[in-house]
Amino acid sequence: MIRALSNRTYATLFTAQVVALLGTGLMTIALGLLAYDLAGDAAGAVLGTAFTIKMVAYVGLSPVLAASLVHLPRKAVLIGADLARAGVALALPFVTEVWQIYALIFVLQTASASFTPIFQATIPDILTDEDDYTQALSLSRLAYDLENLLSPTLAALLLLVISFHGLFAGTVVGFLISAALVARCDLPPFAGTTETRPFSERLTRGSRIYLATPRLRGLLALNLTAAAIGAFVLVNTVVLVRSDYGLGERALGVAMAAFGGGSMLAAILLPRLLGRVRERDVMLPAAIALTSLAFVFAAIIWGRSLPPWWLFLTFWVLIGAFYSAILTPSGRLLRISAHAEDRPAIFAAQFALSHACWMITYPLAGWMGRYAGLTAVLLVLAALGAMGVFAAMRLWPVHGDRVIEHSHPDLPPDHPHMKAHQTHGREHAHVFVIDNEHRAWPTHG
Repeated sequence: MIRALSNRTYATLFTAQVVALLGTGLMTIALGLLAYDLAGDAAGAVLGTAFTIKMVAYVGLSPVLAASLVHLPRKAVLIGADLARAGVALALPFVTEVWQIYALIFVLQTASASFTPIFQATIPDILTDEDDYTQALSLSRLAYDLENLLSPTLAALLLLVISFHGLFAGTVVGFLISAALVARCDLPPFAGTTETRPFSERLTRGSRIYLATPRLRGLLALNLTAAAIGAFVLVNTVVLVRSDYGLGERALGVAMAAFGGGSMLAAILLPRLLGRVRERDVMLPAAIALTSLAFVFAAIIWGRSLPPWWLFLTFWVLIGAFYSAILTPSGRLLRISAHAEDRPAIFAAQFALSHACWMITYPLAGWMGRYAGLTAVLLVLAALGAMGVFAAMRLWPVHGDRVIEHSHPDLPPDHPHMKAHQTHGREHAHVFVIDNEHRAWPTHG
C-alpha cells in the first residue's frame, strides 16, 4: 500500500481524510455527552434521532447535490464542505436546546453528503492504475477503522484536561486542516460536459447507471448484508458487553477494537488477493461467511447463554474481517462501471443507496433489540443478510466479463460509436458500461 502513497496528490488527500475522520470521531463522542447534558436519560433517543437525520440527509440529498455541484471545481466543493462542517462543529458547544442539535446535524450531514461522494470519485482519476487504486481503497478502509480505534482514546486523554465542549474544538481543527490540505492539491476537473445535461437527467443518471449494471445490483444486495450484520455489532455490542457480560467501559473498547482489528486485517490482505481473483469471488464468499457467523452466534446466545469472552472476541474479529471484505472492493466495481464523467454521479448513487440499507437496519437493530431481545433481532438481521446474499447470487452473473460482444440496431452505420468499434457486421465488443449509446445491459452475446 506504500506505492499508492507515493503519489503526492493522493497522499495529501489521504492525510486530509485521516485528519477529518479523527475530528469526526471526537465530535461523535462530544455529541453523545452534549445530548446527555441536555436530555439526561433521553440522550439515547436524541442520538437516535440525530443519526436518523444523518441517514435521511445522506440518502435524500447526495444525488441532488451531485447533480447540482457537478459544474463547480472539485477543490472548491471539497473545501467549502470542510469549512461548512467546521462551522457546525464551532456552533455545537453553544446549543441550549435539543432542536438546535438536530438543525446543526442536518447542516453537517448535508455538507458531508456533498464532500464524500466527490472525494471518492476523485481518487480513481488520480490513481489510474488499478492496483494503486485497490491499495487506496484498503487505505481508506484502514482510515475508518483507525478512526474508530484512535478517536475514543484521544477523546479520553483530552477529557482529562478539558471539558467535553473542548472536543468540538478538535473537530474544528480537523476540518480546517483537511480544507488546507485539499487546497494544496492539484485536482483534476470533472470530466466531460455533464453540466449541459438537464438537471433532471443529472439527478437520476447515477442511480440509472447503477441499477442497470448487474454487478452493481449485486453490490447493492451485498451492501444490505453488510449493513444488517454491521448494524447489530455497532448498535448492540454495548448491550452485550455491559448488560449481558456485566463488564466495564474498557471491555467495550476491547470488543470494538476486535471488530475494527478484523476489518483492518482484511483491508491489509485484500490488495494482494484482489490482484489474483475477481471481486465477486471475494465479496460473495465473505457475505456468506458473515451471515453464517451471525446465525451461529444467534444459536449460541439462544436462551441468554453467552459464549466465553475469548470466543466472543473471536467472533467479532471474524465478523469485522468479512464485513471489510464486502465493503472494501466496492470502489473497484464503481470505477469499472462508468465513464470518468459519470463517476461523481455513480459514487453519489452508491453513497445514497448503501445508506438506505443502513436506514433499514439501524432502527431494526436498536428498537427490535430493545423490545424483542438480542437473539430475535440477530436472527432477523441474519435472515435479512441471507436475503442479500441470495439476491447478489442472482443479480451478479458468475461470468461478468467487462468486454461484452453486442450490437446496436438503433444506431446508423455512420454513428461515431459504430465507426470506432465496428469489426464485422453490426456486432462488436468492448468494455461495456451504461452510457448514452448503451442504455441497457446485453442479455446475450
